[in-house]
Amino acid sequence: MYKSFLIKYAEIGVKGKNRYIFEDQLVKNAQRALDKIDGDFKVRKEYGRIYADANSDYDFDEVIDALQHVFGIAGICPMMQLELVEYDELAKAVVEFVDKVYEKKDFTFKVMSRRANKNYPMDSMELNIELGGAILDAFPELKVDVHKPDVFVNVEIREQINIYSDIIKGQGGLPVGTAGKGMLLLSGGIDSPVAGWMVAKRGVKVDAVYFHAPPYTSERAKQKVVDLAKLVSKYSGEMNLYVVNFTDIQMYIYDKCPHEELTIIMRRYMMKIAEAFAEKEGSQCLITGESIGQVASQTTQSLAATNEVCTLPVFRPLIAFDKQEIVDVSLKIDTYETSILPYEDCCTTFVAKHPVTKPNIERIKKSELNLAEKIDDMMAEAIESAELVKIM
Repeated sequence: MYKSFLIKYAEIGVKGKNRYIFEDQLVKNAQRALDKIDGDFKVRKEYGRIYADANSDYDFDEVIDALQHVFGIAGICPMMQLELVEYDELAKAVVEFVDKVYEKKDFTFKVMSRRANKNYPMDSMELNIELGGAILDAFPELKVDVHKPDVFVNVEIREQINIYSDIIKGQGGLPVGTAGKGMLLLSGGIDSPVAGWMVAKRGVKVDAVYFHAPPYTSERAKQKVVDLAKLVSKYSGEMNLYVVNFTDIQMYIYDKCPHEELTIIMRRYMMKIAEAFAEKEGSQCLITGESIGQVASQTTQSLAATNEVCTLPVFRPLIAFDKQEIVDVSLKIDTYETSILPYEDCCTTFVAKHPVTKPNIERIKKSELNLAEKIDDMMAEAIESAELVKIM
């Protein structure tokens, strides 16, 4: 019976004169999500409202799932929509709605009317009373509860009339594409996919770079990261994933630098390479899944040493999360089971036995002088030879 869905937003509603930018992007993102499933849908907006209209048969669960992956949508309301009609026709439609949606008439209810169209002859309070009475006349077994009803029957009088009761929770946040672009350092672990998801939720368009180290990391490790990128892109939209062959650089660092500094120095060169791809994509930031103290390379001193090579800001949305909090989000977004597959990435393959936890930046720079002969050429080769995987 649902031919339309009311798409509710939250934070967008507090925007000022540029609110239309967020609304327009949300319309585009919702349309893109619905275009990927069976059915013919048209997403449109009116002032303060966005609708998704179904012009063909469709699978209800598929529609809800698609819209629940769109950032910026706070609620999804399956609704009956009809032309502006007089009260008698409206009352019949509301009674029909309640009858079709609720097979069992064993609940309390409250009618919530909103008359945005002030030309309608009855005001909101009159509509609440009269429509509540019409429902009780049709279904005397129901009861009204104005304080804590089981069901809210919402009736909106606009240029047309919207009738709905269920509000299915969405992801919230801001529409992807309204807050610039970021380059995610994506590994095969639990943390970085969550970090990418969290920044995308704030409206940032996310691309990613993955550091591959064959033969020390397998093709299965690479496929695992591609799969994680696909899971994140269900929320964040299309993504460019750059797969960088990092083996030669890692081995060069391993041969030339103190082993306790390996992780920090490798991380610094990863950030430099990631910045090169960020510049290529027009990104304004780097994104990592680092959390203070989780491993030796994530102490405050280590993070400072890593940041020292960056010219772009580095966003670390998980910085104060403990591991269980990160795991909880990964379970919510369905990346956890993929993340724990036993295929190691390059970061875990070359971990030193006793990594430095309080690196001295000047000492790190001195160690990096041992790399001066080849490292720039090796970085250029790694960037030039990177594989681009289009995540749709």
